[in-house]
Amino acid sequence: MKDQVENLNRRNIKAAAVFSGLPYHEIDILLDNCIFGNYKFLYVSPERIATEIFKVRVQKMKVNLIAVDEAHCISQWGYDFRPSYLKIAELRQFFQGIPVLALTATAVPQVIDDIQDKLLFREKNVFQISFERKNLVYLVRNTEDKYKKLLQIVSNLEGSGIVYVRNRRRAKEISEFLKKYKISADYYHAGLNTEIRNFKQDEWKNDRCRVVVATNAFGMGIDKPDVRFVVHTDSPDSLEAYYQEAGRGGRDGKKAFAIMLYNESDRQKMERNIIRSFPEKDEIRRIYNALGNFFQLPIGAGKLQTFDFNIFAFCRTFKLDSVIVFHCLKLLQREGYIEYTEEIDNPSKIFFLVNRDDLYKFQVSHSALDGFIKLLLRSYTGVFTDYTRIDELSLAKKANVEIDVVVKYLQTLSNNHIINYIQRKKTPLIIYLEERLDDKALFISKENYEDRKRRYVERIEAVLKYASSTNKCRSQLLLEYFGEMHADRCGICDVCQKRNEISLSRYEFDIILEDIKLILKNEALLLDDLVNKLNYPSEKTLRVYRWLNDNGKIIYDEKNRLRWNR
Repeated sequence: MKDQVENLNRRNIKAAAVFSGLPYHEIDILLDNCIFGNYKFLYVSPERIATEIFKVRVQKMKVNLIAVDEAHCISQWGYDFRPSYLKIAELRQFFQGIPVLALTATAVPQVIDDIQDKLLFREKNVFQISFERKNLVYLVRNTEDKYKKLLQIVSNLEGSGIVYVRNRRRAKEISEFLKKYKISADYYHAGLNTEIRNFKQDEWKNDRCRVVVATNAFGMGIDKPDVRFVVHTDSPDSLEAYYQEAGRGGRDGKKAFAIMLYNESDRQKMERNIIRSFPEKDEIRRIYNALGNFFQLPIGAGKLQTFDFNIFAFCRTFKLDSVIVFHCLKLLQREGYIEYTEEIDNPSKIFFLVNRDDLYKFQVSHSALDGFIKLLLRSYTGVFTDYTRIDELSLAKKANVEIDVVVKYLQTLSNNHIINYIQRKKTPLIIYLEERLDDKALFISKENYEDRKRRYVERIEAVLKYASSTNKCRSQLLLEYFGEMHADRCGICDVCQKRNEISLSRYEFDIILEDIKLILKNEALLLDDLVNKLNYPSEKTLRVYRWLNDNGKIIYDEKNRLRWNR
């Protein structure tokens, strides 16, 4: 949201955002400005919709469209369900007749239907383009030495690329490995501060760095059109996530490669992930109880309160495993008890609490601060009407003083109630959506635990099927997962390339294959009888037969007859 607001403001389109972690007074000013200040866009995180201040103010706004981004989050069938998204439909009572637009890049048919139900659509109304990316070459490379294979890929392909990894440590390790072989590479993850992340992203976008090795934190807002390859060294948790990340390649319409590196140990890792992603219910209750104790929150209190949260300090305090804690928090979020945000970087802001006349009187009586106040007014506009982002380092350079002096001046003005100074804060947050319960009263629903675990396992199995398949077009596998059941073979993925080696056109191969399948599903035949029964040159039939046999699509029975392998 913050990125989009900044991009709009740079284009002189007035936009604002209300999200978790903003102080009450800042939200108060911001919402008033949306009512009276000719704002075009207001971005709101779903958990803010339930607050009384928002519900009262939004009714006074001139709203002509409600747009729901990442709309798959509203569906329990979606891969990233967030209960706070269910609150969005409440806006309809204030704006009857105002159109609602839901947007998502990755939704299976069941999720598409569920989105419309949850947003109270009067009738089904879906605008959808195909998931097919004709310029994207999907490849899976089965390899025990992923570093060696990655080096080979990056060395043989031209242009810039992204390498996705599962954890922060691996991001740095792989970027250092590539640098050893004179490849321009850097790493990126959510643990880096905003300046460093922005710097690394700009270096890559402007082609001063060729390859960025990143966790899934890298991607939101990435619009570099000429990415020539996207490599996954670890299998993702879902084909939705894979499609979205791989799809960052070739946005200019030119040929690009989406490559997954895979081996049998990936299957074992993903099976272990299932266990860690769904801790036992007693463990979830224990961590919920520890969380309340960590914030010194009494039972029955805390509804809609926001707390800074350092997961590592929490784990140290209670001697807990951070991965298990993370998944417990996500399960508690899906159940609607809390909202757990990833790290948010809120820059420093100021807002003048006095009018210009009273400010002038203060400057006269506090001459030591007069020059600094003038510097603030010269450097920033809108400080009397809205909270304005400031940069203490930039002010220090202009004033030719240390940054500590600038912070001290700002704190002095804040203590004298001339400005409200909100100092920069960078931390994840926990928002209690309901009051704290006794852990024995904590209810973990079948829908959010057993059913969701089953769907998670299904997604993992879909990824494993995609990665291990050797006889079905990669593009077809992806498209069928998203509900496109009659897609043509792409002709360019590794599976199709292998088929192409048998010197038949795609059309010829598919026609002969379908006829063999139809015959052998109904009766078992000796190879010679099958060849004679088909009205094609025997050489072509035998080529298709060999491919089907190599890939386990046909088998021999006890009488040495061919059967279709169901």
